[in-house]
Amino acid sequence: MDKRIINANRIVVKVGTSSLIHPNGMVNLKTFDELAYTLSALNNQGKELILVSSGAIGVGLNKMHLKKRPTEIGAQQALAAIGQSELMTLFTQRFDHYLTDIAQVLLTHDIFDYPKSNQFVMNTFDCLLRDNVIPIVNENDTVATDELDHKTTFGDNDQLSAIVASHVDADLLIVLSDVDGFYDQNPNKYPDANLISTVNQIDENEFGVAGGTGSRFGTGGMQTKLLAAKRMLDEDRMMVLANGADPRIIFKILAGKSVGTIFQKESVAHE
Repeated sequence: MDKRIINANRIVVKVGTSSLIHPNGMVNLKTFDELAYTLSALNNQGKELILVSSGAIGVGLNKMHLKKRPTEIGAQQALAAIGQSELMTLFTQRFDHYLTDIAQVLLTHDIFDYPKSNQFVMNTFDCLLRDNVIPIVNENDTVATDELDHKTTFGDNDQLSAIVASHVDADLLIVLSDVDGFYDQNPNKYPDANLISTVNQIDENEFGVAGGTGSRFGTGGMQTKLLAAKRMLDEDRMMVLANGADPRIIFKILAGKSVGTIFQKESVAHE
């Protein structure tokens, strides 16, 4: 396989709930540790990193010993508030172990709609990255309902990660999920499904292949990942979708190894 050419210094990494939470609802401590180790090592190399993390409601469910995601919006927001605190505690513990500073940045979509608030947020990102601090971003679920059950087709952290990558002028978006990449058909239904290594454009055909939603702990699915990838392609940016079971896969991605699916325009791929 040809080695990919990935020259990326400012990188947004999105990790999905399914990577942080076991199917039984318990926190996946191994993933937290390996993610902190990987990002800390890259931070030490001078990379500028932003982590967009899902998992607040999933961690909240575990904290409150609940097995089912509630349907009431207020209850979901309360779980997100509980889970967000636990999520940052876990990240702080693991990043401290690797001597790396982190910061919490909670956003709502409307922040990007107003020039003044958008500039304030961009200034915050710039200052944190300049000081080698890794911002950990999530949507502020207690005041935003886009990601919750009444507008699931728009609000999710796949979209948030793409919006952040766009506004901070990132070179690369890495989306870590519970799939190995983008397939020509659903691998859960069709054993002969083939992983597509490179996607240069996204149209109705790709969206037709994608379908369904995520786990009971999260809101995303392949559709939302394709929407994020389409935004990156439209802006001549790169995105890689890969399995987040072992976040150290990020090292392989940056080394140009053919893992997961890379979304990039054909002109970029042949530079």
